[in-house]
Amino acid sequence: MPTANLPAIRACRSAWNKGRIVGQKRPLLPKHVWAIRVRLELAERHRDLALFNLAIDSKLRGCDLVKLRVPDVFAANQVKERASIIQSKTGRPVRFEITEGTRRSLARWMAEPLMIGSEYLWPGRFHERLHISTRQYARLVRDWVSSIGLEPSSYGTHSMRRTKVAQIYRKTGNLRAVQLLLGHTKMDSTVRYLGVDLEDALAISEGVDI
Repeated sequence: MPTANLPAIRACRSAWNKGRIVGQKRPLLPKHVWAIRVRLELAERHRDLALFNLAIDSKLRGCDLVKLRVPDVFAANQVKERASIIQSKTGRPVRFEITEGTRRSLARWMAEPLMIGSEYLWPGRFHERLHISTRQYARLVRDWVSSIGLEPSSYGTHSMRRTKVAQIYRKTGNLRAVQLLLGHTKMDSTVRYLGVDLEDALAISEGVDI
């Protein structure tokens, strides 16, 4: 007796992103940055404060930030005012500033016993791991934003990378400067990364009177 070709029955599975906020992660606002800094200072979390501050200043991808070595930011017994590294993703150099507050927090962190003789700026806690992982860094970012009442799914490691350049772009409208600071090879990448749209362009244009 012939059998009918019936459609296969498949178990219903929830979408991987159900209940999650996907897409670009938001940059932190200045008030968020200061709120997190104050909490980390009060808790005397010296490593986290140094990592948070340098993440904001450097605008580095997480994969580059976690692999920073002490000589990248420290020379002649003091923290550098500017530093340069080769990006893992592009193989191109990028320079960044280290502001006074960040230099203080880095100096305080490097005075910790754990940092004596350490090659890496953020050493791992296990012998087989030379430095913290990008996963650990992502967990720290979630902890930081949660501590001030922000929704952690709206923020991530790229929020740290975008925070300072978002303010620079907002205040100056200078996309070329942002491109250089992020180490992008193409302006299109910078435009997409910042989420620049027609409203931004019009606002910049309205501010120029000729």
